[in-house]
Amino acid sequence: MTVPAPIEAFLAYLTVERRMSAHTTDAYRRDLDALAQWSEAQGLDVLALEPEQLRAFVAAEHRRGLSAKSLQRRLSACRSFYGWHVRQGRLAASPAAAIRAPKAPRKLPQVLDPDEVKALVEVPTDVPLGLRDRALLELFYSSGLRLSELCALRWRDLDLADGLVTVLGKGSKQRSVPLGSFARNALHEWRASTGAGSDAPVFPGRGGGPITPRAVQLRLRQLAQRQGLFKRVHPHLLRHSFASHILESSGDLRGVQELLGHADIATTQIYTHLDYQHLAKVYDAAHPRAKRKG
Repeated sequence: MTVPAPIEAFLAYLTVERRMSAHTTDAYRRDLDALAQWSEAQGLDVLALEPEQLRAFVAAEHRRGLSAKSLQRRLSACRSFYGWHVRQGRLAASPAAAIRAPKAPRKLPQVLDPDEVKALVEVPTDVPLGLRDRALLELFYSSGLRLSELCALRWRDLDLADGLVTVLGKGSKQRSVPLGSFARNALHEWRASTGAGSDAPVFPGRGGGPITPRAVQLRLRQLAQRQGLFKRVHPHLLRHSFASHILESSGDLRGVQELLGHADIATTQIYTHLDYQHLAKVYDAAHPRAKRKG
C-alpha cells in the first residue's frame, strides 16, 4: 500500500530534524504502517481519526495477538505522530492523548555477576585478535557503551591519558564517560599493535571501516562460550551489568543515568529493582529471622 503523506512527513522529520537512527525510524514506520493499513480497511483518513476509532485500532491489534509490550510501542508511535501534527497546526488535538495501552509485566534485565564478568573479559591476548577482543570487552564493561556507540568510535574519541571516552548517543547527544584502568591498558596495547591514526576506527571491520554491530554480537557469543559462560551474552548484557554494579556500589541513580546517557531517569530506574533484588538476597542470607519456614 502507499504510505499516507502525513506519515511520510513525520518519518522525514524523525530522520532529518531529530536525526534518529535508521533502526528507530524503521520501528516507527512499522507501527504507523499498521495504523495506516487498519485505517484504509475502515475507509478512514489516518489524520482524521477520533479517539474511539484509535481505541478500536488498538483493540484490533490486541485481538490479532499483539503482546501488551507491542501495543505500548504501537500507541507510543501514534502519540508521537499525532503530537507532531498538533505542533505543526494540522490537528487541534491528538486522538491518542487519553488512550492507555494495557500494562505489560516488567522484565528485569539479566546481568552478569562480577566473577562472570571477570571470566568473560579476561580473554587471552596471545591469540589472533586477542588484543582487540580484550580491548572491546574491557571497554564495554568499563564504560557501559551502547553497541552503536562502540562500533562508531574513532581513536580521536578516546583520551587514554585522562581516561575518558566521548560518544554521540541517542538523539545526537554527546557525553563523556570514564575509562577504567583495565580498559585503558587494553586499548593502549591494542592501538600499539595496529599503529592506527586518530581518525581510524577503534575496532575496524573488513575493508577498514568500522566493525558492524552484527560482527560484535557474534564475536561476543563466541567468546562467552570459549570462556565457559553459558548465559546468552550480548552487548547490552554488559551495559546492564555495568549499570547494575555501579548502582549496587554507589546508590547514585542520577550518576548512573548520566553514565548511560538516558534522557529520562525513569529509564534508569529499572536498575533500582535489580539492586533491591541483590539486597533482598543479602538480607535473606544474613538475617537470622529472614528465612521463612517451608
